[in-house]
This record gives sequence, structure tokens and C-alpha cells, in this order.
Amino acid sequence: MSGKQYLTTPPALTGMPPGIPYIIGNEAAERFSFYGMRALLVTFMTQFLFAADGTLQAMKKEEAVGAYSVFVGSAYFFPILGAILADVWWGKYRTILWLSIVYCLGHLALALNDPRLGFLGDMRTGLVIGLGLIAMGSGGIKSCVSAHVGDQFGRTNSHLLEKVFGWFYLAINLGAFLSNLITPWLMNSAPTWLAKNFPALVPQDELGRALLGPHLAFGLPGVLMLLATFVFWMGRHVFVHVPAQGPQKVLASLTGEGLGALLKLIPLFAFVAIFWSLYDQSGSSWVLQAKDLDRRLVPGWNTEGTMGWLGEPLHVETVQAINPFLILVLVPFFSYVVYPLVGWVVPLTPMRKIAAGFFLTFLSFLIIAGLQRSIDQGAQPSVHWQFLAYLIITAGEVLVSVTCLEHAYTQAPHEVKSFVMALYLLSVSVGNFLTAGINKLITYPAIGQQLQGWNYFLFFGGLMLAATVLFSFIAPLLKTKTYVQQGTPEELAEESPR
Repeated sequence: MSGKQYLTTPPALTGMPPGIPYIIGNEAAERFSFYGMRALLVTFMTQFLFAADGTLQAMKKEEAVGAYSVFVGSAYFFPILGAILADVWWGKYRTILWLSIVYCLGHLALALNDPRLGFLGDMRTGLVIGLGLIAMGSGGIKSCVSAHVGDQFGRTNSHLLEKVFGWFYLAINLGAFLSNLITPWLMNSAPTWLAKNFPALVPQDELGRALLGPHLAFGLPGVLMLLATFVFWMGRHVFVHVPAQGPQKVLASLTGEGLGALLKLIPLFAFVAIFWSLYDQSGSSWVLQAKDLDRRLVPGWNTEGTMGWLGEPLHVETVQAINPFLILVLVPFFSYVVYPLVGWVVPLTPMRKIAAGFFLTFLSFLIIAGLQRSIDQGAQPSVHWQFLAYLIITAGEVLVSVTCLEHAYTQAPHEVKSFVMALYLLSVSVGNFLTAGINKLITYPAIGQQLQGWNYFLFFGGLMLAATVLFSFIAPLLKTKTYVQQGTPEELAEESPR
């Protein structure tokens, strides 16, 4: 720790802050690591889990969806811990840096998860250890990173916040898109490619060959997380560092006006939890559904191999890549086309954007339910129908998630911005725990019979529709006040970390 005072440079108060490229670069690499790992989980749990004696110990469908939802829910629960550490004791920079190291250790545990190594026991134990560390690390930094973005701005350049949060979301989805293409190939196709071109690198025993793909696929996200940590550390001397407030100041901010702001945000976050309960199933139940779809991009044209890869089935995990790709397209499209056009007709408030996103999410689940009914009747519909559902739910994501990300920051009192961002992320946790709970109930015959097949997706779609209608009545009551950093040297001063 240096004894010098660190101040943001004057250009950061009027133009784009110099720390933003480091944050965006860190976010792109970190999201590659998270989504690249997450894309594999359901397949890994249902196909690649082995006991200590080498026998297959795979999970059933409902167990895997439940375990996936518990992990995602945990990853979005730990932002509360990170926010407390950041706002009360460590500050955002140190919280992000130290918990990123925990994050890297989690990836290492997954990459080394192998019953032949012995020290992790069977692969379920290694899975719990790895996912636990990743949930703690990734969750702990989530609220801090998004709040750290906002901290780089003062009043004179706060008009750039919307643009930067859009870039921030683009960085998330660029990393997610690339990882959803690369890590499924590493798990499913790389072992065959290595056996053909570099046979000396392929293990000779059967279990080793079976686990080569998962080792490669989980190893690359670990490397990217290490890179993300390094990029963030490189920006330490140009970041605006808002100091920790201490317990007394944070608790004081949760009274009076600060308490009023929180009470108006919590109902919004409760509705958003239902959105996340549906949305995050695009990485679990939708993936399992994709196994039963015709996953060729050009169906029926590859009888003699003339269409090449266009006629080959996509890996089930790769289908998810359509979501971050669409984000890369839809974020600027909504910002520069949809919002201005709609704004000429009706004032487009954050609450109206969110309500529209809820309704689109409901429509996407109607399509998924229809697909499942066709599958239940013995058909094999095209993956293009699932692509349509992804298009609609991704449009809903832009309307809900991007809007809430900015809204949660700007509506938070200065002293508890990380805490409020954590409350927003807690809505993701609650939504995923809801999904996990429902999948647990399905294991009981009386309930499971009612939620089998397409009824499962109809249930969640109906839940989203009910939430949309109720939200349309409550939203006008959620009036809040905007808080941004003042940008004065006295407020932004903090000792510069080494």
C-alpha cells in the first residue's frame, strides 16, 4: 500500500474514463471463463461423472437441471458477500482482485477433476469443490465489477453511463459467444482430432480417453480467468478507487432516504427473479431439449456430404451460442433503432422496457412448449424453432437485464452501490433456486406427473405471464431518485494499491 493519495485525472471527469478498457477487457475474459464452463455443465453431469472406481455415476435429467440451477443460484447469491466486503472493509478493487484468485482455484479444481488423481475423491466431490469455489469467486466479484464501472464516472460525464453499460454487456456476451463455440468443441471433438493428428497426446486407458475432452474444455476457461485477473490488475493505477465506507456509514445509509430507495427497488427485483427463473433454463432444460431436435443448420441436404459442416448436427452445447451472438446484434439495434423509434410514440421508461421484456420471455416459452409437445408426439422438429425462441428471449434479456443493470446502479445511494447491485444479482439467485425447487418437486410422482413434457414449459410460461400482468400495475408506484458519483477529488481520493 502506498502512502500517496490517488486522484482521478481531470479528463476522466469529462470524457471516457481511462480505466474503462481494463474493466471491459477483464469482463470479456472473465465471462468467457464463466459461460464456457457453464455451457458444459449439464452435459458433463449427465455423461462424464465417474466414481472413484471408474464406474459411470451420471446424473438423471431432473437432478442435473436442479444441480445446474443450484450452482447458478449460488453464483448469484455470493454477490451479497462481495458487496459487504467491498462497501464495508476492502473496497471494490481489492475485493475483485482477491476473489478472482479464488475463482481461478475453482477452475483449476474442475480441470483436474479426475478419479485417478485421488485427492478429490470421486468426480461428484471434485465437481462440488470446483463449482463451490467458482460460485464464491464469480459471485463475490459480480456486484463489485458493475458498480466499479459506474464509479469511474462523475456528474460531468454521467451521460456516458448508458453507452458504457451497453459496452459492458457486449463484452459479457462476446466472451460468452466465443466460449460457447470453443469449449463444446474441446469437450466433444478435440479428443478425436488429437487422436487423429497427435495420438501420443491421447491417454491409452479408457477412462483417460473419456475424460480428455472435459479436461481440455474446463482447462481453457481457467486460463482465461487467470488472464482476466491479470488485465484487471494492470488497470490499478488508472482506476477511480472509491474507498470502503466502514460499517457505521453503510448502516446509516440504510435508513431514511437510502432505505426508501431500497424499498422501491426490492419489489422490482422480486419480479425480475421470475424472469431469471425462465431465462437461465436456456442453459439447462433447453440444452436437454436440443438433444431431441434436428440440429443441422441445413436439414435434409447432406445425404452425400455435399453441404459439409452446414449439414452436420451442432453440438447441443453449441446451440446456446446463438444467445450471446444475438446480444451482440440486439444491444446496438435496440439502443440506436428500437428505442429512438418507440420513443417518438411513447415515453420509453425503464419500467416499460422491463415489462415488455417480461412479455417476450413468456412468448419464448410458448415456442419451447410447442417444440416439446412435438417431441413428445415422436417428431424431431428443427433447431431453427429453438433459434426463434432464443431470438425472442434474448430481446427480452436486452429489455430486462441491460435496463436493470443500469437502473440498479443509478438508483443506489453512494455508500451502498455494491450492496444494491448485489440485491439485483440476488434476484438471479432466487430465480434459479425457484427452478431448482420445482425440479426437485418433479421427482415426487404426484407432482412430476403434472409437470412432464410440455406442461413443464407451460407452467413457467404461465408464471411469467402472471408476473407481467401484476408488474404492469405495480411499476408506476416504483418512482426512485438517481444517484451518481459527484466526481470531486475529495470524494474520489483513496490510497493507490500496488
